Amino acid sequence: MTSSYSELNQRIDYVFKVVLIGDSAVGKSQLLARFSRNEFSLDSKATIGVEFQTRTLAIDQRTVKAQIWDTAGQERYRAVTSAYYRGAVGAMLVYDITKRQSFDHVARWLDELRSHADKNIVIMLIGNKSDLGTLRAVPTEDAKEFAQRENLFFMETSALEATNVETAFITALTEIYRIISKKSLIANGDQDGNAGVPKGTKIVVPRQESTVAASSSCCMST
Repeated sequence: MTSSYSELNQRIDYVFKVVLIGDSAVGKSQLLARFSRNEFSLDSKATIGVEFQTRTLAIDQRTVKAQIWDTAGQERYRAVTSAYYRGAVGAMLVYDITKRQSFDHVARWLDELRSHADKNIVIMLIGNKSDLGTLRAVPTEDAKEFAQRENLFFMETSALEATNVETAFITALTEIYRIISKKSLIANGDQDGNAGVPKGTKIVVPRQESTVAASSSCCMST
């Protein structure tokens, strides 16, 4: 069960850092504005540097704050934004369905992401601007095959029409929650077994090597 919270000063159970990546002008900032504020601006300009927005949600009766980072897609900024991959537990890898080149660059963005981020990061491949279907340059099947091959979630969206934007983010955040909460259960189990450890002592639990983000690919499109 997932829902939005509007109350202030609420207890936050989890903070998930998610990065938006992909070429410039594919609609990353518009996707962020649509998800975080339900807004869309026809006058949107290229993002300079990095900015982020937050949205607080309830997932499985836990309060989750999604911290969505918008990394500029221009090549000259990539060296600057690479540091922002660190600590990310999710990524929205965006291309424009009307620009084949933006899809062809997805593999490079994925390589860069995986070289900087945790290996268990949840990745959602997003084909944006589905409202421009008559100008489509990237067949849905091409993206589905790539997502299945790389073990990614996949969805086509329209920030303009708000199609699948909510669903794409919620799907990724729910998968992140599933992975993180599973690790928390393992950590709590280890704590219960350490009776000699004083209450409140932080126990460092080794990373679970068997956990793989998006182990079941989810492919949707409109």
